[in-house]
Order: sequence, then C-alpha cells, then structure tokens
Amino acid sequence: MKRVIWIIGGTSEGRSLIKDLAGLDIKIFVSVATEYGAGLIVPHDNVYVKVSRMGLDEMRDFIKKHCPECVIDATHPYAALVTETVKNACKKENCQYIRLLRPTEDAGDYTDVNDFAEAVELLNNVDGNIFLTTGSKNLSDFTSINRYDERIALRILPMEGSLRLALHLGYNPSNIVCMQGPFSKDFNIAMFKKYGSQFIVTKNSGTTGGFKEKVDAALSVGAKLIVIGRSNEEQGSGYSEVLQYLLQKYKFYGR
Repeated sequence: MKRVIWIIGGTSEGRSLIKDLAGLDIKIFVSVATEYGAGLIVPHDNVYVKVSRMGLDEMRDFIKKHCPECVIDATHPYAALVTETVKNACKKENCQYIRLLRPTEDAGDYTDVNDFAEAVELLNNVDGNIFLTTGSKNLSDFTSINRYDERIALRILPMEGSLRLALHLGYNPSNIVCMQGPFSKDFNIAMFKKYGSQFIVTKNSGTTGGFKEKVDAALSVGAKLIVIGRSNEEQGSGYSEVLQYLLQKYKFYGR
C-alpha cells in the first residue's frame, strides 16, 4: 500500500510542492476551496484533488478515512481560521502537521495597519481614489468607506462568485478587474494610473505574491501603499526546508 500525504491549499507554493513530489511513489491528496483553484493544479496519476471547504469534523473524517502520514498546510498566510482548523484536526487525530510558510517581505516604504478595520478607518479620513488588491473575501468591509462606489477600483480573481459578490455589494462594474496574478511592476503601474489611484491596499503576500512589484509600482505613481498585516506570527518552515524534509521522509526519488 502506498504511503499517503495530504496537501491543503491552492497557493502557488502548494502547487509547486505537488509538482515536486508527484514523482515519488506516494499517494497525494490535495484539498482546494474552489474549482478555479483545482484547475490550476497540473494533473498527475498519483495526485487526487478534492474541491471542498471543510470544517473540523470533515477534516477529522478525511484523516480517518485516508490515513495520511502527514498534512501539509499550504493555505494562504491570511487564512488564519483554516490553518487553526487544520492544526486542531491533526492534533485530535494524532497526525503530523507541517506548516508551509510564505515569508513576509520588507520591500520598501509603506504604511502598516493591523487589520481591515484599521485600513477602512484610515481611508475614511483621507480623500482620493483607492485600488484594492486584497481579494474578494473582505470586500464588504470597504463598503463603509465614504463614496466607496466612486472611489474604489478593485482587482479580484476571475471567478464568477467573486464578481457576483462585488456587484452585489454595489461596486462600480467599470472599476472591477478580474485577473489572475501575480503582476509585474509595469502592469501594476498601468492599472494604478488607469484608475487614478492615490491609495493602494494590499497584503504582505511575499515574493511569490508579487508584493515588491506593488511596492515599486505605488512608489512610481506617487500613491500611498497600505499593507494589512498578518494576524499572528506563525510557526512553520519555508518551501525548501519542507520539500527536503519530505524527500528525505519518503526517500523514493522516482517511481
């Protein structure tokens, strides 16, 4: 019987890990939240993709059913609730938990805020157009900004549900950009100029998330960059460390 691992998360790091491990003689289960995320994963004979938003009980049942030797949490660094749920499920089922961290990046001059509420408060006390690059999950928070439907342009993933949400919340259709990143500095500059953005709101998504390119683009157009911090300092390992550990653990360097 093949040994089993479970990778949770459709991040770029998670996809890279799947690709690097797919040549091993193991069975790899992968969980992602959306069909869109599943479509980004390159198919392999020993990789089984499940599209589901699982709660604690569902995660525990999954571990019981498939008996993975370890669970690799490759979720987005801002998905704190999911990470906490995965950790609890592994603890209760006595399954090894490995957190794959995306490092933060100190890439230049910007304003740090603790959370979305602080970003909204700051933006309600200034004038000027705003460009959101924080995804669709917290779009409702920004509807409390004065004249948000006029001032805010936003960039979200090209997913029907995300677009539907933005429109339902009253964002101006002409100010909604549906695209998959990360984006180059020049592309960001073009976007920020098109919408006359004086404030850019983002997360510290690290190198793979195109954070530096946003910092440099904001500087180039003279816009103020507002960076929403991560909720806590996580414990975990970087990509190379996790990959090497797994290669050693499963010692088969090819099937």
